[in-house]
Amino acid sequence: MWCVPALDAEYIANMEDVLNVLARPYEIQEPVVTFDERPVALRGASRAGRSMAPGRIARDDYEYVRKGTANVYCIVEPKAGRHLTHATRDRKGARFVAALQRIARRYRAAKTVHLIMDNLNLHGPGTLIHTLGAEQGAALWARFTPHYTPKHGSWLNPAEIEASLWSRECHGRDRVDTFEALRDRTRAWTARADRAKRTIIWRFTTAKARRVFRYKRRSTMSRSRH
Repeated sequence: MWCVPALDAEYIANMEDVLNVLARPYEIQEPVVTFDERPVALRGASRAGRSMAPGRIARDDYEYVRKGTANVYCIVEPKAGRHLTHATRDRKGARFVAALQRIARRYRAAKTVHLIMDNLNLHGPGTLIHTLGAEQGAALWARFTPHYTPKHGSWLNPAEIEASLWSRECHGRDRVDTFEALRDRTRAWTARADRAKRTIIWRFTTAKARRVFRYKRRSTMSRSRH
């Protein structure tokens, strides 16, 4: 069930901007890439479990020990099925910049990369300039055309589907106690998804949004910018 706040002009403008970008036909020179982040709790066993043996299943104790947290950047080009999802130790500004550099390298031949993401304060040119300096930061940001989901509108981002798939297929109910283990599992999952070119078919359109939320015309207010 979606939980959508009362629609104001800014929400509608941001929503329709994102939906219009998602509706674009596939264009190799202007790929549409979606970006989200997922915090991960690292947990280890508090005591040794019981190993598997003939006629006996393996068992783990329900108690666990907290081993800190990590982050997973969920990055996918929905129409082409290209995946760049990867784990990081945190989601500070330098990690965000490194993620954008990874995307820019993957799409080095593109004229621009349409990047859909939420409106977190780190997701703007200031973070790049602070990390890389004015010239390099501005040059990296110029590789992207950002499209921000509205506040409380992260459900509009297909990267949330990527995050859900990663959570079910890579992490599941398993306990992962180290960043290195999380990194390796995520790397393997991403490689499989990328080789298979698993696409995400996005069916929610501007026309459907207008029917569902009962408004007729797009707001003339500009979408929020950093």
